[in-house]
Formats: sequence, structure tokens, C-alpha cells
Amino acid sequence: MKIEINRIFGLALAISVLPVLSARADDITGQASVIDGDTIEIHGQRIRLWGIDAPESDQLCRNDDSKLYQCGRAAATALARLFWTIKRPVTCSAVDRDRYGRTVATCSLRTPGPDIGHWLVANGHALDWPKYSKGKYEDAQRSAEKTNLGIWVGSFAEPWQYRTCMKAGGRPAACSDEANDRR
Repeated sequence: MKIEINRIFGLALAISVLPVLSARADDITGQASVIDGDTIEIHGQRIRLWGIDAPESDQLCRNDDSKLYQCGRAAATALARLFWTIKRPVTCSAVDRDRYGRTVATCSLRTPGPDIGHWLVANGHALDWPKYSKGKYEDAQRSAEKTNLGIWVGSFAEPWQYRTCMKAGGRPAACSDEANDRR
């Protein structure tokens, strides 16, 4: 009987600490602030969300009436609202570092929990970036496109095309429209 109680206690203890054990020692956890649609900051450390690409802060998209709107800001606002609504610490697992020195990571609102990158893509606020994700978010993107969520309600330039245009000396409105036949 005593052995059985010890086993039950041990099992209960193991289950209660399981969420803590699933977090890795090198994970970054804390309250996140939003820098832009695919970059957050935790404890002063900038973190680029892995495998996705959100519209740039100054990027414009067209809505279903073909009117321009600030889709980059809309993506950042949606992410900030998610953090404000859920009110949980964000846990990020580093994957790499980018050329700007930022940690590139997958992040979630609890451990284990839903992937924030997946949420952004599934709600049409970011695109799967197959160059890095190898298509991990492809199904979420297809679903957002099919249901006209976020940027999929109208037309837009892929963020990587927008950046290329801007680096070549383009202006936000022109670079946003240059490839705005995405739909």
C-alpha cells in the first residue's frame, strides 16, 4: 500500500512539473513586446519569428475595395492584441541568428503551446516563408487564403519582394503596388 501511494505521488509530481520540464534551459521566456509583425522583444532581446514573413511596417496592401491600408502595422497590431488578450509569458526556442544579430526562434504563449508564427499565418497577418520554413506553415496559409483572412482579403506584395523593391530605391506605395497582383 505504501509503495502504491509513493507511485501515485511520484506520478502526480511528474505530471505537475511536466510543463516546466518541457521548456529548454536556453529558451527565452517573459512578457513580449511587439516590434513589428514578425519581431518581438523579451527582456531587451530582439527575436525574429522563424519561418514566417509579415508585411513590413511601412508596407501597404489593398483591401477588398482595392483601397490601400497599412498591412504591416495591421500585422503588428494583431500580434500586440494577441499578447494583450492572452496575457501569458511568451516562450521562444532559438533556431538561429539572422544577419542583424537577432535570435530567430519559434515562440509560443505557453510551453508546450500554439506556435505564434502559425497563428500569424493562419490569421492572414504573415506568410509562410518556405525558404526557411520548408513549408511548415503552408496549410495554415492555404486556409487563410481560402477564407480571405487578413492580407488575403485583397492584394499585396510578398514582404520579401517589397524589401527588394525598397532596397532598389523604390517608395512604399510603388513597392507595395509593384507586385500587388498577388491574388
